[in-house]
Amino acid sequence: MLEILQYEFMINAITAGILASIACGIIGVYVVVKRIAFISGGIAHASFGGIGISYFLGINPIMGVLPFSLLSALTIGTFSKRTDVAEDTIIGILWSMGMAIGIIFIGLTPGYAPDLMTYLFGNILTVPQSDITMMLALDAIIILVVYVLYKEFMALCYDEDFSTVAGIPVEKLYLLLLCLIALTVVVMIRVVGLILVIALLTIPAALSREFTDDMRKMMFLSISFGTAFTILGLMLSYYFDIASGATIILVMSSFYLLHVVIKKWRTISEKPFEI
Repeated sequence: MLEILQYEFMINAITAGILASIACGIIGVYVVVKRIAFISGGIAHASFGGIGISYFLGINPIMGVLPFSLLSALTIGTFSKRTDVAEDTIIGILWSMGMAIGIIFIGLTPGYAPDLMTYLFGNILTVPQSDITMMLALDAIIILVVYVLYKEFMALCYDEDFSTVAGIPVEKLYLLLLCLIALTVVVMIRVVGLILVIALLTIPAALSREFTDDMRKMMFLSISFGTAFTILGLMLSYYFDIASGATIILVMSSFYLLHVVIKKWRTISEKPFEI
């Protein structure tokens, strides 16, 4: 561990991993509790259109992903609340539409897009200081909004009908939650990429839910799990020279599956023997 800390790019990578884990640990709990992982994937993949437009305009792709992911989140939320179109239908349309826009604009861009795979599958080892600064700012926004509206978000996640009767602006809160998911996607894009974003949002939160039902504790546990898994995956990818984003996801998935197996084994072993 001390060996890899000698390199600036590794310090940046660990910092980026921690910042991504904070965003995912907080928002991922809402995603898991409200069961909107598919929406998160739709927002992430739709934002690929922003990457394509950014390459075409010659700007930092992160700057293109931010407005595109927010627009996708608002579109999904508005259509699902105000029209008769099924939520999974609009997600599928925007998912494919965003990917198509991205592919078209990348094709129209002269030359070759050298960093394209980084935004699709992530490369935490190449995160620059400017992206870390942006991630820190986005984390601060997420923490502030969740701190101020914690009770309202909890009511939205557990009982939307009661929240409506109680006078809570459910639709606005829902749209705001989707926007926070969009910001989280931007935070994670350089760590695991758009393709693997759902895993980082759901696995640490799902694992934390196995240990507590308290949302605050779930968030702290999810952040801790995400940080530990990210650093472990980062170290393994460094020593074995393999893709960092994919390694992080494999570490998370392996630990979650191991927990499920151990839990099932304990349940079976604790049952009384029946003749």
